Amino acid sequence: MSERIWTDEELADLSKRFIEKAHDAIDRGDTEKAHEYVDKMYEQLAHLHDGSMTWIAGLQSWIYERHGVDGVRDAERFAHGIEFKLLSFLPEETDYKSFVEHMAVGLGGHVYQHMTIEEDDEKVVITNTPCGSGGRLIQKGGYECGLAKITEPADITFNKTDYPIYCVHCALFNMNALDETGDFLFLHNPPQPDGAYCQVIFYKDKSKIPTSYYERLNRKNPHLAEAE
Repeated sequence: MSERIWTDEELADLSKRFIEKAHDAIDRGDTEKAHEYVDKMYEQLAHLHDGSMTWIAGLQSWIYERHGVDGVRDAERFAHGIEFKLLSFLPEETDYKSFVEHMAVGLGGHVYQHMTIEEDDEKVVITNTPCGSGGRLIQKGGYECGLAKITEPADITFNKTDYPIYCVHCALFNMNALDETGDFLFLHNPPQPDGAYCQVIFYKDKSKIPTSYYERLNRKNPHLAEAE
């Protein structure tokens, strides 16, 4: 038999998560080591995060190439339906301020997501530079490695052509809110072709939302109907 490679202590250390190691380092006052473990934990998260988003985009591409836009839409609706049953996306307090803050924290969960948040009298705009998932997937060259872009305009592409397939969930979130609640919870401005930025927009008064945001999803502006 070959000799052991690791001691029991080394194996116990190897089995510890970085968050546990960071907490241990904080408890003993070793802030330098705690910073190191936090950085390693983030690198570990980024690896899993990027693997999952690439995997999802690969599955979407396979569906699109065999079942077209309708197949992608149906698969996305089914998958997000399960997701919403398992995970809660809405804060306990759903007033405007709490909702925007909740969404900002959630968006910041994407790895290497850089955000600016601006407010004017009408709205709050979160600009992701880039989005930590869809934008980075564009910039990492995913669509040069075989991932599909939806070539034809459709509601799930905001009626744009050559739309990166991973990003269809942004339009779908907007569509689901319209179909289920009668109006938007928030809006997306889709990614730039180079993935440099995208935006999430929160109108304070939904009757001020431009009609173009509804039309690009092939929907009618409910506030125009109310005015009539």
